Amino acid sequence: MAIMKREATLLLLLLVLFSVPTVMGHTGGGGGGEDERREERREIFLLQHSKQVVKTEAGEMRVVRGFRIKGVENPMHIGFITMEPKTLFVPQYIDSGLIFFVRRGNAKIGSVYKDELVERELKHGDIYRIPAGSAFYMVNVHDRQNLEIICSIDSTESIGRGPFQSFFIGGGSYPASVLSGFDPRTLATAFNVSSSELKELMTRQQGGPIIYVQDTQDTSRWASIMKLKQQERLEQQKRMGEDDDADQEEQVEEETWTWRKLLTSVLGMEKKVATPNKAVRSPDSYNLYDRQPDFKNDYGWSIALDEDDYTPLSNSGIGVYLVNLSAGSMMAPHVNPTATEYGVVLSGTGSIEVVFPNGTSAMNADVSEGDVFWVPRYFPFCQIASKMGPMEFFGFTTSARKNRPQFLVGASSILQTMSSSELAAAFDVSEERFRNLTNAQRESVILPYKSPSPPKTRKPKESSAKRVPSYIKSFASDMIMGFD
Repeated sequence: MAIMKREATLLLLLLVLFSVPTVMGHTGGGGGGEDERREERREIFLLQHSKQVVKTEAGEMRVVRGFRIKGVENPMHIGFITMEPKTLFVPQYIDSGLIFFVRRGNAKIGSVYKDELVERELKHGDIYRIPAGSAFYMVNVHDRQNLEIICSIDSTESIGRGPFQSFFIGGGSYPASVLSGFDPRTLATAFNVSSSELKELMTRQQGGPIIYVQDTQDTSRWASIMKLKQQERLEQQKRMGEDDDADQEEQVEEETWTWRKLLTSVLGMEKKVATPNKAVRSPDSYNLYDRQPDFKNDYGWSIALDEDDYTPLSNSGIGVYLVNLSAGSMMAPHVNPTATEYGVVLSGTGSIEVVFPNGTSAMNADVSEGDVFWVPRYFPFCQIASKMGPMEFFGFTTSARKNRPQFLVGASSILQTMSSSELAAAFDVSEERFRNLTNAQRESVILPYKSPSPPKTRKPKESSAKRVPSYIKSFASDMIMGFD
């Protein structure tokens, strides 16, 4: 309901700004004023500003914040995580739901699911969901390759401090563990350790949220955490009369501390790892590239993942898609009737066109690898790959239900489905002429693209009467908020 309200408010705002035909003219020969307005429109649907929220020697995380309107809940944000080989994104929980997409490399993600530690090995193309408030960590397990993750950040449960808020479980002076906020006497009592042992535990880590874990130097940063548990177990073994060999085994186990023990120790849990054979089935990942395309022809293919394909999406209310366009092809003009779409160009170059409800151009922008775009629900749009090579883009939608985009042009378009006589009358052409025009395109969904012939004459320069009135610009400035 909140998403529908947000999208309805956004649609109303854009209708107010651009419903009058004279406000925005068609592109072409408009002079400097038209160029400025075209750039303003580009700013709306291309999310060009990112914010670095984590930066260490071991990796970084950047966030591209979604479009915001005053008085409306925050929209979806897009995160980009890069981690060096053999590094750890330390245990934490976040006030927003996350859906990870592995763009490059291999990852191990550990998370708490129904009081058990669930570990998943993720590879290129895998999708995996972390619910808001669930403790998790992530490791780049590769020796030489960087790990690159693209993630959706669902801020509907956010506490409102930035695009999202991390609560670090493991930490020291940097990052600070949420445990450090308790009174030292309270925390020492809770851990059942001395104040000096507690101080060592809570101050040693200084490497940041993303750290290296492959060397003994990195192990020593965390080893004191496990000493507390190991000492207790050694004492118990002595009381039970276990021999020296058992003591030596415990010492070896202490020296071979791993990052996984950190989470189990801090959370006060035994090392229980959920497996598929247990009665409680833990969520698995889903690989997009292992799936057969939902649509494929000579010009490209597309995949749409919804809650029926991957059950965890039903709890997130977010869908996933992946499209590959061959060189010079285009996704036919279409509209999403049920969801707003956020996309990231994974490779290649091309362009994206978006249209306002009044039939004027909202955006016609060139895009390349790494660009982030969004298209509001109901707004017609299309994507076009350049003739230099294929373009692949991936993204999220604000609905986990089957989207069923409505195509406006092509062999399977609504122009073919609806009665030709009524549509012919609406276009003021004969029914035969209308059928000839709509039947000229034999392909559907993904089409071959042909550049139109340039106009023989330029349109006259736009008069000042057609420029955007200053009060509308002021209204937009008050209502539309950029990236913080």
